[in-house]
Amino acid sequence: MAFLYTYGMEYSGRKIDGQLLGWKNEKERKPLLLRGARQVGKTSAVRELSRKFDYYIEIDFLNSENADIAELFSQKSSIQDLCQKIAIIKNVPVQAGKTLLFLDEVQACPAAIEKLRYFYEQEPDLHVIAAGSLLEFALEELPSFGVGRIRSVFMYPLSFEEFLGFQKMDALCHEMNGARPRRPLPEAFHKKLLEQLRIFLLTGGMPEVVSSWCRDHDFLRCRQIQNDLLISYQDDFAKYRKRIPASRIQEVFRSVAEQGQGKFVYKKAGPDIRSSQIKAALETLVLAGLVYPVTHTAANGIPLGAEIREDYRRMICFDTGLLQRQLNLRAEDILVSDDLDVINKGAVAESFIGTELMKAAPVYEKSELYCWHREEAGSNAEVDYVIQKGNEIIPVEVKASKKGSMQSLRQFLALKKRPYGIRTSLENFCEYGDIQVYPLYAIKNALAPEAQP
Repeated sequence: MAFLYTYGMEYSGRKIDGQLLGWKNEKERKPLLLRGARQVGKTSAVRELSRKFDYYIEIDFLNSENADIAELFSQKSSIQDLCQKIAIIKNVPVQAGKTLLFLDEVQACPAAIEKLRYFYEQEPDLHVIAAGSLLEFALEELPSFGVGRIRSVFMYPLSFEEFLGFQKMDALCHEMNGARPRRPLPEAFHKKLLEQLRIFLLTGGMPEVVSSWCRDHDFLRCRQIQNDLLISYQDDFAKYRKRIPASRIQEVFRSVAEQGQGKFVYKKAGPDIRSSQIKAALETLVLAGLVYPVTHTAANGIPLGAEIREDYRRMICFDTGLLQRQLNLRAEDILVSDDLDVINKGAVAESFIGTELMKAAPVYEKSELYCWHREEAGSNAEVDYVIQKGNEIIPVEVKASKKGSMQSLRQFLALKKRPYGIRTSLENFCEYGDIQVYPLYAIKNALAPEAQP
């Protein structure tokens, strides 16, 4: 089997690769449902896994050549009979333990989604993976399509660590992963990572953009690809919700980028747009994986989702590269300035941290983001993120520069009686009493088991 991986470049490892390989080697496994926004690398990851199999069948349900196979899934027949017919059509054996069957763009064939459960029941030793760019919308129409018989895996754009991996900076990545507030990096390493962080904020984590950067080191070319991606998403908007105009979804998507910090205010999305349409557009963008909500939590105990206020939510874009393209930010501001507050008042940094937290979560869990907000006369306070680590609740404050007060963070610690908080900024690893400092690029280190105050 020969594939053109990741837009013309040799495939570079992703976090999900180890999880997929572990699934392959399990004695008892369920069909996988690979979930994530369009073009985050789902197909490339499955194709890389296929190298571990004797046989591989890829069925793209958007390809008209597979119309006959799509029709087979609608027929009432056993899984064994279905597999036999697929093997004949594709001229590839379907053998348990030796063949990987990949059902791509499966949202275009709802019958195939419904059939997944029967692979687990009738042919449990066959390796089956399904994926789709608009999958969440199809699943919404099939709320009980395979509970307990299918395992979901969540995939996102590249993390900063994966970005370093694409550039073969494994040694630098190893040093970054081993650093802690009490074990700071050598200053030369820290400066190198800040340089790479600035580049990553511009490229974002979409594989095609990152591959282009690694190949050509041309920001103009990266921007062209980002423009293409944004246009493709806009074209998809018409498919997401028939009752919401595509232009309305685009307006709200743009407003998410523009509003940046603080609670998402419906009126700012458009004074002439009905709030019901804005809400529906936001729900659509979240379902598509293009926007992540950050919801207020009282943070009195775990789970954090037990005490939330859905009326107070921030909204962040799923990729900083596409965020800065929507805002048409100047590359030189990001590359040269020592203070990222010059860029959209720090919202790029906040979005980066939110997306890194999502990417650091276990792939089998649908991660949620939380913040904390307090409104009292003369005592307003807001903590950008609140995370759970084991049984601990940890507040995280994002600073886009090397300076800034930590008043809100300290209010949270005093009110909730928590032992320590985290500040993430352009600083190297360090400590200020009960405040641990993690550089923006290494926020995931704070989630590591050995990361203690």
